[in-house]
Amino acid sequence: MYNVKSYALIYRYNKKSRVWLWFSICFGIFIVFLFLPWTQNIRATGAVTTLFQDQRPQQVNTIIGGRVMKWFVKEGDYVKAGDTLVQLFEVKVDYLDPNLLQRTQEQLSGKQLSVEYYKNKVGVVDQQILAINNGLQLKLNQLKNKLNQLQLKVQADSAESAAANNDLNIAYVQYNRQKSMYDSGLVSLTQLEIRNQQYQNAMAKKISAENKLANSKNDLTITRIEMNSQEQENAEKVAKAQGEQFQSLSQIASGQADIAKLENQYASYNIRNGMYSVIATQSGQVVKAQKAGIGEFVKDGDMIAEIVPDKVQYAVELFVQPVDLPLLVTGQKVRFMFDGFPAIVFSGWPKASSGTFGGRIAAIESNVSLNGKFRVLVNEDPADKPWPKQLRIGTGAHGIALLKDVPVWYELWRNVNGFPPDYYKPETQMNYKK
Repeated sequence: MYNVKSYALIYRYNKKSRVWLWFSICFGIFIVFLFLPWTQNIRATGAVTTLFQDQRPQQVNTIIGGRVMKWFVKEGDYVKAGDTLVQLFEVKVDYLDPNLLQRTQEQLSGKQLSVEYYKNKVGVVDQQILAINNGLQLKLNQLKNKLNQLQLKVQADSAESAAANNDLNIAYVQYNRQKSMYDSGLVSLTQLEIRNQQYQNAMAKKISAENKLANSKNDLTITRIEMNSQEQENAEKVAKAQGEQFQSLSQIASGQADIAKLENQYASYNIRNGMYSVIATQSGQVVKAQKAGIGEFVKDGDMIAEIVPDKVQYAVELFVQPVDLPLLVTGQKVRFMFDGFPAIVFSGWPKASSGTFGGRIAAIESNVSLNGKFRVLVNEDPADKPWPKQLRIGTGAHGIALLKDVPVWYELWRNVNGFPPDYYKPETQMNYKK
C-alpha cells in the first residue's frame, strides 16, 4: 500500500487552494490601475538650439579680398569680441599705394580750394554787375538832363520858327501892298526894293529858324536813341557777367560733387584700411577655420572661421507630425531627455520619471520644414529644475509634449480604436504668455 504521509506531502490534496484569492487581488489591482490618471502625450525628436540669432554659431567673413598674412588664433581657442583673428594684405592694384589716403586728402583739399575760388569769383561778378548798373544809372541821368535841355531848346526853336513865319507873312503882305502902290505910281522903285529886301530877309530868317528847329529835333531823337543804346549795352554787359557767374556756379556745383565723391572715396579708403584685420564679432570658441595658412588668397565674403558663443540661452527645436500640430499651443509643457544624460521615463506619468527636464513651448512655426514636419521651439521651464550646463548646440533631444490627463482605461480604449489624443488648451497658456 502507498505511504499515506508521503502521498499527502506530494499531492497536498488536504490543502485549501488560494488561487481565487490571488486572482481577486490581481483583478482588483488591475481595476484600480484602469482608473489611475494618465497624461496623454506626443513624442518628437529634435536638437538643442537657441531662440536668439546672435547666440547661434556665427560665421566670420571677410568684407574685402586679400592675402592671409598672419593668423592670431587657432581652432579651439576662446576669443573675446574685438580680438583679431587674422591679418590680411591688399592685393588689388587700386589700393596698393601706401600713401593713398594722403594723396586722396590732397586731391580733396585742392578741389575745396577750387570751389572757394569760384565762390569768390561769383562774389566779384556780383560787384561787377552792381558797378555796371550804377554806371548805367549815372549815364541815364546825364542823358535825361540833356534830353530835358533839348526839349526846352526844341520849344524855343519852335517859337522862333513861328515868329520867323509871322515876320515872313507880314513882310509878304507889305511887299504886295508896296508893289500895288508902285504899280499905281504912288511910291518909288527904291521903296519897292526896300520892301522886297525885307521880305527876302524874313524868308531867310524863317528858313534858318526851321533848320535850327529840325537840328534840335534831330539832337533830341539822337539823345533818345543814345539812351536806348546805353540800356542795351548795359543789358549785354550784365548778361555777359551773369553768364560768367552762372559758369562759375556750374563749376562750384561740379566741384562740390567732386568733393562729395572724394570724401566718399577717402572714407571708403579709411574704412578699408581697418578691414585688413578680421576681428571676432562676439566672444566664444573658434571652430571651422577655413583657410590653411599664410599666403592664401581670400575673396570678398569668404568665411574665415566660425565662432560658437560662450553665453547661450538654450532652447530645443522639435519636429512634430502634421496630425499632432493642432494639439500644441504656446505655453504648453514639454519633458525632455537629452543625449548623454541618462533618464528613466514612465510614459504617461511624468512626475514619476527620472532624469528628464521641463520646458514650455515658445513658438510654433506655421510652415512645414523640408522633412515634412512642423518645427516647434521650446524654452526652459523656469518653474522646473534647470537644464544641464553641459548642453551644447546640436545635442539631440527627445521631447514628450504633455496633454490632457485621462484615466488609463480611456487611453487604452483610445489606442485600441486608433483615436488621436484629446484636443484641448492648457489653462497655464495665458499665464505663461504674461
